[in-house]
Amino acid sequence: MKDMSEKLPFSRSRGWWISIVVVVASATLSGGFFGDRLLGSPSRDAFDKRLKEYTELVSAAEEWAAEDPGTDKLVYSSIDGMLSTLDPHSSFFPPKDYSEMQQRQKGSFYGLGILVTKRNDQVTVITPLEGTPAARLGIRAGDIISEIEGEQTEGMPLDEVVGKLKGPKGTTVRIKIVRVGISEPIPLSIIREAIPTNSISNVLMVRNDVGYIRIKDFTYTTVRELDDAIASLKAKGMKRLILDLRTNPGGLLDAAVGVSDHFIDKGQMIVYTKGRAEEPEQEYRAPGKAERLDVPLVVLINRGSASASEIVAGAIQDHDRGLVVGETSWGKGLVQSVYSLQYGAGLALTTQKYYTPSGRNIQRDYSSFYDYYMAEEAAEPGQNGDSTKFETDTGRQVYSGGGITPDVVIRPRQLSATVQILEVRGAFFDFAVEYFARHPELSRDLTVSPSIVEEFVQRSVSKDIVKADLLREALAKEEERAYIIRTLRENLVAAKFGVDAAYPIRLEGDEQVAKAIELLPEASKLAIKSASLHAGAGSSAKNSERKLEAVKND
Repeated sequence: MKDMSEKLPFSRSRGWWISIVVVVASATLSGGFFGDRLLGSPSRDAFDKRLKEYTELVSAAEEWAAEDPGTDKLVYSSIDGMLSTLDPHSSFFPPKDYSEMQQRQKGSFYGLGILVTKRNDQVTVITPLEGTPAARLGIRAGDIISEIEGEQTEGMPLDEVVGKLKGPKGTTVRIKIVRVGISEPIPLSIIREAIPTNSISNVLMVRNDVGYIRIKDFTYTTVRELDDAIASLKAKGMKRLILDLRTNPGGLLDAAVGVSDHFIDKGQMIVYTKGRAEEPEQEYRAPGKAERLDVPLVVLINRGSASASEIVAGAIQDHDRGLVVGETSWGKGLVQSVYSLQYGAGLALTTQKYYTPSGRNIQRDYSSFYDYYMAEEAAEPGQNGDSTKFETDTGRQVYSGGGITPDVVIRPRQLSATVQILEVRGAFFDFAVEYFARHPELSRDLTVSPSIVEEFVQRSVSKDIVKADLLREALAKEEERAYIIRTLRENLVAAKFGVDAAYPIRLEGDEQVAKAIELLPEASKLAIKSASLHAGAGSSAKNSERKLEAVKND
């Protein structure tokens, strides 16, 4: 790792100044280190002149504005404005936000171990995390945290709530919870512990020999977690794999490279980056550190898959190692390098663009920020970007710009307005919490009986969530009824056993997962074809072909 630093002074009258020391802290998403300087800079004279103008403006605004804007607000908002002229992804992090981002990437923080949200302006527990202080004390889904250290939480912003629940390791936080079926708030004193923020959220078998791994982001712990997940699934008989990268916004380049290393041959290109014309390309190839997983593979992506997710999906697609299924990804092909700034702030600056092995840059056009964030997915491949065609190892056509287009596009079924209202207004979650309070004997393999469905209808109507005729109309339709029953079962299991226990129930109705399972034989054929093209390159490709052929014929 190369270190570099350069001071860019910011000063104003009355002696106030900021000196930003630029130090490479980590390389997110393509992590590029780029020579001995922070990009190019204008001539010193021009730079000093503009800097003087800026500090004079800040000084005047602070001294003469009708209301005191605050120094932080003035400087931070001006930084945001400056970065917005560059691209959509260069970002400034005030000290508090930067610290939280570092915690997420390192994979742990100190707290209680609960997921919380706001429902009807009340801080509500979604689920305790297994093995954490909250789980050991019996906190459960639906509990309302009414007080933290004697302070009422109603009306308190969720970020502030989370901040109060976190704290130094070994310290105690006192809270009160309100639970359905218990009249008085329950006081609890909980000692904070290290809480892992796992990068891989779900690992399970979805069929007899089909494993499933969901990676929700790319952090320092992702590769280690993937090693453990693969070992766990192999022990359960996994011979085929679905890798779910849906709604994964990305993260660290090293993690993307490490994940890809599990599936492609040592030395094969994963991604390369290019910055300004004078900067050399930087290649990232499979290092061969991971044991190559020679099983048929399908990768799931959607509109929420971005950045490092697209690096992994693009490498697997370009090398024909597996099939990519789902919806076109976001289209973020810009490299952010992260810098630690003095006083605890941080800067994620776009320094390069990344390209998949075939030469694609999948970055969507961002000349209009509104279109960039609001544009809908194109109906046909190649219509999201510049339509430039590239070829995978076996000659299949892929396109540059506009994200990674799946080999097989399948969009999830659209819910009716009635079911969407039930979801948005928390009808399933709230019913499950109340039902569990009355029926603590719930089992993991429970069946949603007609009487449970009727109780749900009566509650939803009595709470004025939906009209009775609309809900009964939805239940009369086979697909809608199946969805409602499955969602009720998922929420009931989650209420008692947690969201991880309920996750397989959610996958039962997932059309994209079902399609992925159906396409695994095709993914195997494609990987065998690709491996045969590289058979002359070395024994690893030949071994891969033999192993995949064995799986295909099993």
